Amino acid sequence: MRRPTAPSTVAYSFGPGPLTPAVKLLIIVNVAAFVAEWVFTRTAGIPLSGFFGLRPVAVLQGLQVWQVVTYMFLHGGVFHILFNMLALWMFGVELERMWGSRYFTKFYFITGIGAGIVHILASLTPFGASAYVIPTVGASGAIYGVLLAYAVYFPNRPIYMYFVFPIPAKYFVIIIGAIAFLAAADGSGSGVAHTAHLGGLLVAYLYLKKGPRVHLLSEIKYKYLKWRINRMRRRFDVYSGGRADDVDRRVH
Repeated sequence: MRRPTAPSTVAYSFGPGPLTPAVKLLIIVNVAAFVAEWVFTRTAGIPLSGFFGLRPVAVLQGLQVWQVVTYMFLHGGVFHILFNMLALWMFGVELERMWGSRYFTKFYFITGIGAGIVHILASLTPFGASAYVIPTVGASGAIYGVLLAYAVYFPNRPIYMYFVFPIPAKYFVIIIGAIAFLAAADGSGSGVAHTAHLGGLLVAYLYLKKGPRVHLLSEIKYKYLKWRINRMRRRFDVYSGGRADDVDRRVH
């Protein structure tokens, strides 16, 4: 006769929790733009990246200046948008809870647009000349800015590089920054806008350094909400990882 085993007292979770308003809206807009680009390319045979992607030559000639904003909402493939939106959710949600939606949205656009401007300036150098006429798309510049901010506030949080190796956030950002710098300096043209990645890191650093990084009211609201959640957990006897002294307790 087989003896019944005690239920597990370990709970697992992935990610920071439910989507926050700004992150949710950004993901919806990015996915909608990706679908629209796919449909338009299939039906009309003209990729939207030629008109809305970031082409330094078009911006500098004053013809299509809107590209420094619109390029952030286009992506080069399913995996491109998948990983960008996954990173936005994983690292952006906690920042928005702490900063508030308005400040987070402002930070996201400033880093994204700033990354585009750095990319344009880099295209005027010998190292980035190949990008002068080629359209660049993707939210990676803004995502790199979000990553840097996450490392500033949660420097010791582990980030799994290549989904295998746990590295503290502060070292993770240093590593990806070094990779982007070396790749940009190589100038061989890998099809990846490394200068935009560097630009996102640089603009985020300068923006966070210039003044108060957290609105006091948003920080107070965040702490209060966290306190209420923990209080409700204790009130209803909910424990995220179970209790060692009670194997029959349900884990929520």
